[in-house]
Amino acid sequence: MKKIFLIVSWLSFIGCAGIKARQQPGKPVVYTLNLAVLEKNKKAINSNSPDLMPAYKMLLKDAKAALEFAPVSVMEKKNVPPSGNKHDYMSLAPYHWPDPNKADGLPYIRKDGQTNPEVKEYKDKEYMPALCGHVNTLALAYYFSGDKMYAEHAAKLLRVWFLDTATRMNPNLNFAQAIKGVNTGRGAGLIDTRHFVKVIDAIGLLQGSKSWTNDDQKGMQQWFTEFLSWMETSKNGIDEMKTKNNHGAWYDAQRLAMALYIGNNEAARKIVLNASDRLDKQMDDAGKFPEEMVRTISLHYSTFVMHAFFAIAQMSDKIGVDFWNLVTPGGKSLKKAFDALHPYLAKQKAWEGPQIKPFDFEDGTPLLMEAATRFNCKNCTQEIKDVVGDKAERLRINLLY
Repeated sequence: MKKIFLIVSWLSFIGCAGIKARQQPGKPVVYTLNLAVLEKNKKAINSNSPDLMPAYKMLLKDAKAALEFAPVSVMEKKNVPPSGNKHDYMSLAPYHWPDPNKADGLPYIRKDGQTNPEVKEYKDKEYMPALCGHVNTLALAYYFSGDKMYAEHAAKLLRVWFLDTATRMNPNLNFAQAIKGVNTGRGAGLIDTRHFVKVIDAIGLLQGSKSWTNDDQKGMQQWFTEFLSWMETSKNGIDEMKTKNNHGAWYDAQRLAMALYIGNNEAARKIVLNASDRLDKQMDDAGKFPEEMVRTISLHYSTFVMHAFFAIAQMSDKIGVDFWNLVTPGGKSLKKAFDALHPYLAKQKAWEGPQIKPFDFEDGTPLLMEAATRFNCKNCTQEIKDVVGDKAERLRINLLY
């Protein structure tokens, strides 16, 4: 009976992939967020709901700080990529250090989980995640408040980084996460751009704003079209596609966000199928991810890979695919993975794997919040309060779920 159920589940999964995402003219278009939930929460905020006001006020506080974040670009780095073109993104592998036994330190050696401070000299790696985070914050503040100043600044930040010819980033990661003495860039560098998933949602929230023009929209769709092509055809991109840990899951999450954004639902369906196969192979029968368990900060990476798969599931909803309840031919599922991680996120059990740095338990709260709805986790909402205390009511997740 179990085998029959798995086959039926698998066929249902494939069959429903033919449903296209529906977009309503004039409304924001988001992919890892639920527009109906956002609309409901916006109405509650307009009614001064005491349940949401602490989180809303915190969002506006963060947005005020984001307004102070000046436009940044890849042109500001002092280091010149091997191409000789500063428009190309460049970063160093964070866990690689000079070899103390070599006069020149080359080739660099790996110290997993220990970040080499030298990476901060390569400003692209510092600026890009900051930019993406601020744009997402500003877009959410614009959506919930209607104040155009947030949209204006978000649009300005996006144009400088992605669109303006004098400052734009070229749509490639040829020189990301280089290891000195070994290479000038590698597939693992694609983990740097995982933040683009939130940027794409932010762009969707800016739709309808006078600050975000048709030319801006076309320009960003063209940029992501070119970047997606680079991901799927370049050596670095293909290398990352083959990875069997969190990098592979984030690779698919990024591709899926871009495919949906540029309107390529056929590509999106193929990516979702690939992600389901990845889940089947990367997870073990106990619901854990062996490639993450061997890391020196294994609780962090076990949570990190779940964020990627949850993002994939959220986006799969947009093409009518229920990734949340998918059971793979090998009996793997997101619920099994969550159930395995849940006791540790809720501090009910002490983590059994390596964790050389303190784990930030706030990082697990979005998984708990999502599971409250998706997996009918009756205690998850209370567990968030137990884990982060008084801070719980100010968390942004209250506005998104």
